[in-house]
Amino acid sequence: MSGFATARQNMVDGQVRPSDVTDIRILDAMLAVPREAFVPENRQALAYLDLDLDVSEGGAAKRYLIKPAVLAKMLQAAEIKASDRVLVVGCATGYAAAIVARLAAEVTATESDSTLATKAQAILAQNGCENVAVRTAAPADGHSAKAPYDVIVLNGATGIVPEQLYAQLRNGGRLVGVFATSRPARAGIVTASHGDYGHRALFDAAAPLLPGMELVPAFVF
Repeated sequence: MSGFATARQNMVDGQVRPSDVTDIRILDAMLAVPREAFVPENRQALAYLDLDLDVSEGGAAKRYLIKPAVLAKMLQAAEIKASDRVLVVGCATGYAAAIVARLAAEVTATESDSTLATKAQAILAQNGCENVAVRTAAPADGHSAKAPYDVIVLNGATGIVPEQLYAQLRNGGRLVGVFATSRPARAGIVTASHGDYGHRALFDAAAPLLPGMELVPAFVF
């Protein structure tokens, strides 16, 4: 077993399984997808550590792959079915989209940094993710052309209520992400039901804020 394959196994056994992730499809996906392929070469040694990994390469905003266990727990809560159409928001280099591609029928992934979006599409193609299309878009905008979605996954945190994303969920659709709208920040799931959106907290979690989804302080006279 290669060094990266051993590290991948250790990530699943040491980080993901102990976080109560029992969905075998998610565990299998995380064992199959080479996370190091989505990381700049000079940081590949960090690919399987329990951290939000900076994959920026000189872009205006830093971009991250969120912690493996946080991603896995959110995907488990989303209960993605093999027939689902999924939107991955703020995909960075595409790792989360690659995991989701093994769970869902069709994946649309957005990334605000056009250079990174191009790189993500290339890495995904190299790794056989033929059911993923990457689009350049601000995280808060989603991708309405392919809506409605069964599931929307935030590859990061939001400090605002992402109403534009909620509107792209089908009836019964779920959005999972880290909500920094309260302290402490928590991963949560939002379920769409006839124009109403029910929010349920899942677990305490921290993740880097997605570009443009930071809370802008109100001006006070």
